[in-house]
Amino acid sequence: MALTTEQRVRRAAVKLFAAKGFHGTGIRDLAQAARISSASLYHYMGTKEDLLVDIMRECLDRLLLAARRALDTVDDPADALSALVTLHVMAHAAQPDETRVVDNEVSALSRTARRRIVALRDEYEAIWADTIGKGVSAGVFDAPEPAVTRLALLEMCTGVARWYSPRGPLPLDRLAARYAQLALRMLGSPALPGEQAAERAREVAAEVWRIRP
Repeated sequence: MALTTEQRVRRAAVKLFAAKGFHGTGIRDLAQAARISSASLYHYMGTKEDLLVDIMRECLDRLLLAARRALDTVDDPADALSALVTLHVMAHAAQPDETRVVDNEVSALSRTARRRIVALRDEYEAIWADTIGKGVSAGVFDAPEPAVTRLALLEMCTGVARWYSPRGPLPLDRLAARYAQLALRMLGSPALPGEQAAERAREVAAEVWRIRP
């Protein structure tokens, strides 16, 4: 199915913002990549910042939606953390350009736009913080500095976007499972990732991002 002009503009923006950065991408670059004239571009995107905010908001909304769906029926902290890691790794491996834009271009936003995007990011990270906190309270996790642990885990999982290739030797579901094991070890948990929670996380990833391991 052919892409609409709006879809071409958005796809071009994602690739260019990820590769060249927001400030390094010009209007002429976007128009050329989307195969439309520079004069027509504003009709489909508003301002360049509007386009950046829309890309970031959609990506963060999907991360939030996926996390909430995956944890909806999970009570065990180890299973919950495994599900979050699985989702984060799969999203960053399968959508590296979108997630790279979210991770790298916050500083390019105006103050008002930045507040909106950072609020969504904080809402997502709060789910991780709550999960780690519950594990510590239950004596399942050993995390003397929970905030540092959360940031370390997110940074570890986010890094997948920089190097993962579907042509590599490890299928995405096995990569996500391995990262979940590493996360639990970092928190001093003897538990292994629960298969039921992991399966639910993979199902959610397929629903939200159309990711197939």
